[in-house]
Amino acid sequence: MSKEKIVDWETIKREVALWRSQGLRIVFTNGCFDLLHVGHVRYLQEAKKLGDKLIIGLNSDYSVRQIKGSSRPINPQDHRGEVLAALECVDRIVIFDEPTPLRLITHLEPDVLVKGADWKEEDIVGREVVLGRRGAVRRIALTNGISTTEIIKKILERYRGKVNASYL
Repeated sequence: MSKEKIVDWETIKREVALWRSQGLRIVFTNGCFDLLHVGHVRYLQEAKKLGDKLIIGLNSDYSVRQIKGSSRPINPQDHRGEVLAALECVDRIVIFDEPTPLRLITHLEPDVLVKGADWKEEDIVGREVVLGRRGAVRRIALTNGISTTEIIKKILERYRGKVNASYL
């Protein structure tokens, strides 16, 4: 069932129209979500509280490489999407190939656009689109010291030069 939450652009456009006709508030956020951790889960749960339906724009593998370099993502987009889809707070996931979700945000016109508090509001991509249709932009506090990059650093520091079959 959770894989059914991963939809294409045209399907999500139809679903958003249906939800809007039912008076539901559409929340959108985006990210790579490479190694899902407690910070991601808390963030997504808070985002869901801002409306009725939570849509995640998931950076494709190509997009992640454009943003973070050739060593990322760790997990392929299909796996990242499936893990996110298993979360109760997530209603739909749409994959996008660009470095930013601007085209997807313009396509969906969500009621609420959400990013982490590490983003300045004026730097949030898609802000003008959402505010232009009288929507809201919200920033959610992040869990300190927890990020995919920090997890990767911790693993590398702990096992640098020690990786062998006994750790696998």
